[in-house]
Amino acid sequence: MEPTKKKDFFEVAGHRFRSRLLVGTGKYKDFEETARAIEVSGAEIVTVAVRRVNLSDPSQPMLMDFVDPKKYTYLPNTAGCYTADDAVRTLRLAREAGGWNLVKLEVLGDQKTLYPDVSETLKAAEVLIKESFDVMVYTSDDPIIAKGLEDIGCCAIMPLAAPIGSGLGIQNPVNIRLIIEQSKVPVLVDAGVGTASDAAIAMELGCDGVLMNTAIAAAKDPIAMAGAMRLAVEAGRLAYLAGRMPRKLYADPSSPVGGLI
Repeated sequence: MEPTKKKDFFEVAGHRFRSRLLVGTGKYKDFEETARAIEVSGAEIVTVAVRRVNLSDPSQPMLMDFVDPKKYTYLPNTAGCYTADDAVRTLRLAREAGGWNLVKLEVLGDQKTLYPDVSETLKAAEVLIKESFDVMVYTSDDPIIAKGLEDIGCCAIMPLAAPIGSGLGIQNPVNIRLIIEQSKVPVLVDAGVGTASDAAIAMELGCDGVLMNTAIAAAKDPIAMAGAMRLAVEAGRLAYLAGRMPRKLYADPSSPVGGLI
């Protein structure tokens, strides 16, 4: 297992990452718990909601004091943006504040479902890519939309498993698999994971990674869940590489039947 893990990585915008678990930084009780959960998760990329997390006011507690940006790759995101203009403005500010070029774009359609607004997402992605941002994009599980986002230059496609924060797990594995098969850039399930088995399923489908926040932060024991998610992502990836046995309609004996008395 160890040699396989050492050679196994995914690459986005020229950066290589061995951990295929990406984690958010919101919803924890404090920054100490945030930092501990991230450490236990083994994540190398942490997402940061630019509009909700203090990144620039040193008079208040700052995430950077607890989660070292030299150790982790910060991925600014546009959580809470409902228009392309808001999303673009938010990421421009993030680049000015921290020099971040690798970003996660999400433009939401409404507050009830938090589903992506596809037309506004496409509009924002086009602007950001022209301004030389490396755009990882949250989107629906529609293969046609995913292909369109890849074609305009997004460096990673991040289809939802289920609505943000729902914990429902992968609702449409067929579409996720179709997106994986057609994509030449990394595909990472983003949103809707609830427990370790959901993460493992995403990886067994062939996803390059899984991004989650609520599944860890809202667990009864976030630190323990962070560890569980790390193991689930690793196990799911190894199972995908190993290749599962074919499904069969009827039983097949485990032991050979020849030579029985």
